Amino acid sequence: MELNGTAAIVTGGASGLGEATARTLAAAGAHVTVADLNEDLGKQVAADIGGHFVKTNVADEDSVSEMVSAAAAVGRPLRVAVNCAGIGYAARTVNRDGSPHDLAGFTRVITVNLTGTFNVLRIAAAAMAKTEPADADGQRGVIINTSSVAGIEGQTGQIAYSASKGGIIGMTVPAARDLSVIGVRVNTICPGVIYTPIYKSIAGGGRDAEEFLAKLAAPVVFPKRLGRADEFGQLVRSLIENDYMNAEVVRFDGGIRFQPK
Repeated sequence: MELNGTAAIVTGGASGLGEATARTLAAAGAHVTVADLNEDLGKQVAADIGGHFVKTNVADEDSVSEMVSAAAAVGRPLRVAVNCAGIGYAARTVNRDGSPHDLAGFTRVITVNLTGTFNVLRIAAAAMAKTEPADADGQRGVIINTSSVAGIEGQTGQIAYSASKGGIIGMTVPAARDLSVIGVRVNTICPGVIYTPIYKSIAGGGRDAEEFLAKLAAPVVFPKRLGRADEFGQLVRSLIENDYMNAEVVRFDGGIRFQPK
């Protein structure tokens, strides 16, 4: 899929993996709709890349419909949607004090990460179906979902997060098969430990931060460091531009395999 001259959506585009992806797609010539709940950061990213910001709750049908309509109305065909919006949550199935996992917390993670991803996927695909084919193969668009290696081998206390990310993996192939009739490809990326604002805030600064980040990077096989958000953006672009990549789940993790803790 040629990105230059197209319209693209990036959810969670105000920071982290989403921001890096939005910047990468814009650099390739796409007009990017930055979809996020954070207005200040989202508007800044959109201004930097010549795109536009739409405040979006990915779990809300009306919110996503309005965002997709705005993206489809920029005067370019909507060809790309990248799902980066998501939240984390840490709790054991039965906590150390004997209490069960909070059901509301589990439900919220599933709602945002899994249902939100599906919500964007289905509405964006319907909009792509209205465009003219981009090539002789009848291709109309590409959707990239963001899962996690935690969706494959989650650690202690990650049951809600892992369930949500595993669900994204599970819908990759059926979504690709469903959407083949309208010429839309679907792929999913499973990042490992990537240096994003979340880890920056946890690490803080000084020697303790260096030790914390070194501990995170220790299980990585090679290169022996945390991944970078711009490297994630590069992978998104590669999956979009390579027309034979479809229905794939791609690990992006430096060879890491999570241990139980």
